[in-house]
Amino acid sequence: MLVPASVYGEGFSGIAATGKVHKRFRREWIWNKMHISEEKNETLPHHVGRIISSIQNPNAMYLLEGDGANSIFKVDEHTGDVSAYERLDREQKAEYQLMAHILDRTTNKSLEPPSKFRIIVQDVNDNAPIFVQRVFNGSVLEMSPVGTSVTTVTAVDADDPTLLGYADVDYKVIKGENYFRIDKSGVIRTAVANLDREKKATYEIVVRAIDGKGLQAAESGTATVRITLIDINDNSPIFNPTTYHFEVLENITLNGEVGKLKVEDIDEPQNRNTKYSFAGGNFQDTFLIIPKPYTNEGIIKPKKPLDFEKISSYQFRVEATDGDIPYFNSKTKGSKSIATVNIRVIDVDEPPIFEKPSYMFEVLEDSDIKVPIGHVSATDPDRAKREIRYRVLRSNYFKISNSGYIFAERPLDREEHSWHNITVAANEIEHGRILTQLETHVQVYIKVLDRNDNAPEFAEPYQPGVCENASPGKVIIRISAVDKDEMLPGMKFTYSLTSEESNFTLIDNHDNTANITVKYGEFNRELVKIHYLPIIISDNGSPKQSSTNTLTIQVCKCDQAGKFTFCEEATKQVGVSIQVLVAIFVCILTIFVIVLLIVLRRRHKKDLNVLRKNVAEIHEQLVAYDEEGGGEMDTTSYDVSILNSVRQSGMTSPRMTQDPRPCVYSQVQKPPRHGHGLSGTGEMAIMIEMKKDEADNDGDLLPYDTLHIFGYEGAESIAESLSSLGSGSSDSDIDYDFLNDWGPRFKMLAELYGLEADEDFAY
Repeated sequence: MLVPASVYGEGFSGIAATGKVHKRFRREWIWNKMHISEEKNETLPHHVGRIISSIQNPNAMYLLEGDGANSIFKVDEHTGDVSAYERLDREQKAEYQLMAHILDRTTNKSLEPPSKFRIIVQDVNDNAPIFVQRVFNGSVLEMSPVGTSVTTVTAVDADDPTLLGYADVDYKVIKGENYFRIDKSGVIRTAVANLDREKKATYEIVVRAIDGKGLQAAESGTATVRITLIDINDNSPIFNPTTYHFEVLENITLNGEVGKLKVEDIDEPQNRNTKYSFAGGNFQDTFLIIPKPYTNEGIIKPKKPLDFEKISSYQFRVEATDGDIPYFNSKTKGSKSIATVNIRVIDVDEPPIFEKPSYMFEVLEDSDIKVPIGHVSATDPDRAKREIRYRVLRSNYFKISNSGYIFAERPLDREEHSWHNITVAANEIEHGRILTQLETHVQVYIKVLDRNDNAPEFAEPYQPGVCENASPGKVIIRISAVDKDEMLPGMKFTYSLTSEESNFTLIDNHDNTANITVKYGEFNRELVKIHYLPIIISDNGSPKQSSTNTLTIQVCKCDQAGKFTFCEEATKQVGVSIQVLVAIFVCILTIFVIVLLIVLRRRHKKDLNVLRKNVAEIHEQLVAYDEEGGGEMDTTSYDVSILNSVRQSGMTSPRMTQDPRPCVYSQVQKPPRHGHGLSGTGEMAIMIEMKKDEADNDGDLLPYDTLHIFGYEGAESIAESLSSLGSGSSDSDIDYDFLNDWGPRFKMLAELYGLEADEDFAY
């Protein structure tokens, strides 16, 4: 194996550049890299090296493959010389990887295994440094000391950094060098200490990059650096203007705004911290000045109510400072800005003012309502000094006089309400007219003091039990009491029995409780199942109050252990208050009235329904069973035209002169009968007119339009009378004895029809 003419392989034999042949250790490729300089000015192609194999074969043929093979790099197939057919640039590609083959020209078979090798492009210092970006940004606090870092710029040189001086970069400020400088590492620093943002907030400098050989790019070799000065609090506020005039109503609220003080501070808003203070005048207790963020204004507000009648104008001086400015940064070195403030108070018509913000009174319960509970007073704060009127708002317990004295409407009961909170309104009076727009309210708190007016009573409804065989001294129950009056620490209750004749004993425990014990024992349930023990409970109040409370004690059957096995259920007495009784009575009365109205309404409807009935229906209802039917000629027994003539002539009934009191139907007098006919049509007309008059004047009878009296038979009836009342006996031969076999329901009918023929019937 042979080596390329320009390369020496380690551990192999070959031919050096001088042509001397070295000893071959073994048969193989004996090279691995070649070198060529970039940007060579010689005529192409440029010889790179030679591939020589140790095989001595005249048919040997050399071939290349890999990076740039047969395009950038070509090999002479006979000699193995490798040449570059293009100028190489190391900055584009510094190394090429190729593969060498040796083949038999005739058989086209490999004579040796292929071998890899590299072609390395050697650098020359032919590149100027270039900035990684054209514009850089930086910032620094204003008034920073000399040498304060601002930012860092970077430029790169594409030449080989392993070669001494090829990739070195130097920087230089070519614009703005009076304020900033730059070192070899590209760090830009301040060159002066008096950079003032308020004078100049931004700087734009130009930096150039040069390599060690002095090469520099025309455009990309320079960069622009924009530097912003960061604001600090180094300027004091200054009043503008220095004199202020404000007007304010005297009724302004405590949170109201009187006016605004304005200052000029050229620092940025976040670095403004103006403080306002009073430099002259004795009104620090009347006004305060609150700084407003960002706008840096001073808001003047009242600390207490203004009164035009007392002080109508104010004048004071205000100082503006900024205490957060460091002394070494301050440009004014502690100078102050002072302004004069003038405030004129405008008079307004104000509502009355009470002497106190609230009132509290005490009154004994059940006191005389004519005695005043307390007094409130309000005055007109204006110069007019109008008269004041008072009134109590939304209260049924109290009233107030024109002079402000508060009275109770009725006796107060502490047990009902121990405290009363009322609102009193005060209004100004002008020419006898109440000025409702000038009204002030005040809260009045009234405490009702206790009077010992309630007697103590059982704390709960006790219903103890006692065994029949209870031994003397056995404690049945411990009782206690409560009092509706105020339970003061020294309140004591005493207990006693109304009579000592019972089988029980009361022992006062002197702790507001008492024990009920058995006196003799041996109770008998057969005789008395329940014992009622009256107990007197008294308090030690003034005046002393006492009440009698009945303790219901049941006699029970007990087992040997003394446990109740059966007790008689005591009758519980339920108390009903007067209010409950009144409510029950009102409910009952309301129900009664409603029922009465319903009945009357139904009766009225019934009367209306009867009035609406037709004549035929009324005709069917008016039947007198002691009258005989009229037969077939009822409708022909009289002339209807007579009725019309009577109505037109205004005939007066004989009954019209009689007593108009209502009469029943049984009292109606029938016209006399003459056989089976009528004496004339005149009698029928008179009878009908008379009945009509009775119906018109009797409010209890229904207004019958027609009335048929079945006391007449038809004049042409062949049946004659159809009534059986005039028959003394029946002409029928039917035997009615079979009715006796039909049972008790037909007993009466059997007796009527089963009588003998010779019996007389009295009708």
